[in-house]
Amino acid sequence: MNVLAVQGILLAFALVVLLMRPYLGVLRRLGFGKRIRIEGPEAHYTKEGTPTMGGLLIIAVVIGLALALDLVDASTFAPLAALGLVGLLGAADDYLNAKTGDGIRGRQKMLWLTVVAIFAAQQIQRTYAIDAVAVPFIGAVQIEPFAYVAFAAFAIIAASNGVNITDGLDGLAGGTLIFAFVAYLVIAALNVPFAQPNLAVLCALIIGALLGFLWFNVHPAQVFMGDSGSLALGAALAVTALIAGQILILPLIGIIFVAETASVILQIAFYRVSGGRRLFRMSPLHHHFELGGWDEEKITMRFWIVGLLAAMLGVVLFLATVDRLA
Repeated sequence: MNVLAVQGILLAFALVVLLMRPYLGVLRRLGFGKRIRIEGPEAHYTKEGTPTMGGLLIIAVVIGLALALDLVDASTFAPLAALGLVGLLGAADDYLNAKTGDGIRGRQKMLWLTVVAIFAAQQIQRTYAIDAVAVPFIGAVQIEPFAYVAFAAFAIIAASNGVNITDGLDGLAGGTLIFAFVAYLVIAALNVPFAQPNLAVLCALIIGALLGFLWFNVHPAQVFMGDSGSLALGAALAVTALIAGQILILPLIGIIFVAETASVILQIAFYRVSGGRRLFRMSPLHHHFELGGWDEEKITMRFWIVGLLAAMLGVVLFLATVDRLA
């Protein structure tokens, strides 16, 4: 990790911590409080009214510092664009949810997310003329450009929704995102001979901003990330993985997001085929453990541990792939 990356982490952390309290005051005055689902766990009812849309501050700090540090190049344009464009979608959803109790309709949200995902995928493919993907232990495997764009867009949408689904406990999404971005910081820095120093520093800015956010988001949370943060950061994570050329290890590095999403899909499918029975006590997966008697802090910490180990394994797979390509 170079000096600029370390400085980026510290600077982004300090800015978020300094700006968060006045930002929380603005959110409270505007009435941007979280609406808790009635069908959710009863323990969450006390969180009603907690300021949300904290992700918007993360995005503003990251983009602002990226511009100030002159980090915008071919490797960082798409992640920054994903942060901004998907962040706007999430902010609109957070606003409507706080004011009316109902966010943007699922189909409308998916349409906007799909447009941004296809735009980012095309920009990445054209910028790098990608015609192959790195497969762990195998090396480069050829892929048609149109197939790559479709696959990349799917990955962006899946990651965005996966982080959004995971964002249900204090500190859960923020912590697991930090481990994922640390992994891709290492990958971007060590991706010899195609090291991407600006992308590594951008990852550092996101890590620092998330650490500052966690200062206020750990249990009991003073602020929630909201869709403005979870959707945008999930999309940015997938775009980062695509630019680093290591998208196929993202499901491992982001194993928590995969498990949370899979639990929702399996719950719905099992409910339909079994005539109303449930596979989990409640989905997403963190609610299953919560209703099983685990404390919120215990679930978060154990998911963090799994996320950390998965990130470490992802870096090991990356190194194995690099050795194969060499």
